[in-house]
Amino acid sequence: MKAAMIFPGQGSQYVGMGKDLVERFPRVRDLYNSADDVLGFSISGMCFEGDQEVLKETRNAQPAILLHSIAAERVLKEEAGIEPTIVAGHSLGEYSALVAAGVLSWVDALRIVRRRGELMYDAGLEQPGSMAAVIGQDRTSVEEICGICSVDEEIVVVANINSPGQIVISGHRGAVERAMGVAGERGAKKVVRLNVSGAFHSPLVAGAQKELVDYINTFDIRDAGVGVISNAGASVVRSREEIVEALSRQLTSPVLWSDSMSVLNREWKERIIEVGPGRVLKGLMRRIERDRDVETAGTAGELEKLIEAELEIV
Repeated sequence: MKAAMIFPGQGSQYVGMGKDLVERFPRVRDLYNSADDVLGFSISGMCFEGDQEVLKETRNAQPAILLHSIAAERVLKEEAGIEPTIVAGHSLGEYSALVAAGVLSWVDALRIVRRRGELMYDAGLEQPGSMAAVIGQDRTSVEEICGICSVDEEIVVVANINSPGQIVISGHRGAVERAMGVAGERGAKKVVRLNVSGAFHSPLVAGAQKELVDYINTFDIRDAGVGVISNAGASVVRSREEIVEALSRQLTSPVLWSDSMSVLNREWKERIIEVGPGRVLKGLMRRIERDRDVETAGTAGELEKLIEAELEIV
């Protein structure tokens, strides 16, 4: 069986994540035990019963979400016989997508996203910034607001285009505050400050991006076995060169999620599964293309339901 697989990004973490997968699927326990060895600390304990404040730190949340996503993807392949035909991931989730596409081993991806999280965490300390979601304004309007509010060497830019009417902005704290105020004055339905440690997907993390790309290039990166829709270009990439180039821009470029899902809907007309913790991407798809259904595969119950459905077909 074939399906498009989409993978969530940061913000989907929660204490208890993955515990039911380990209890239900023995091979998943081996995966988490191996991850503890690779990282040199108990990421499994942090996920299953850790402190929420510690788990949500960028340097911890990123490997935790990737690990959960890869565990669920393995169950789909091994237990349900579902293989990806095209993949995409929201920001951090792009690394999970690359594992599913055969570009990176899960161990290398785990090491990379741990380093990615550390670099982003450090960038937030060196260049303090913030992010906010603007609901009910289109991209052009939000870009205009960002231009108006980028003054006195403080900048704010569009960071995520999640769906029509849901845009995330990022930049220096003062500039973000100004943009939030102007967006409200111009009729935004809602403006919400995000609980993040830095101005991600903005020029403020350019130093982290350069160091991350240097680190990525020390790993074995292969051509993709299936199409990968990149965040930075909202385009399908397959070759190693295209993938590295896309990743080299990802950290400072906006996440073109709405455009990426439009590409997915054009390229693939059948089944779509959100693989990993939460249902954020399912909700975004409703706003992007209301007629497209997204199944979810993040809990043991959801995975069991998919496995049972495939066994009935066989």
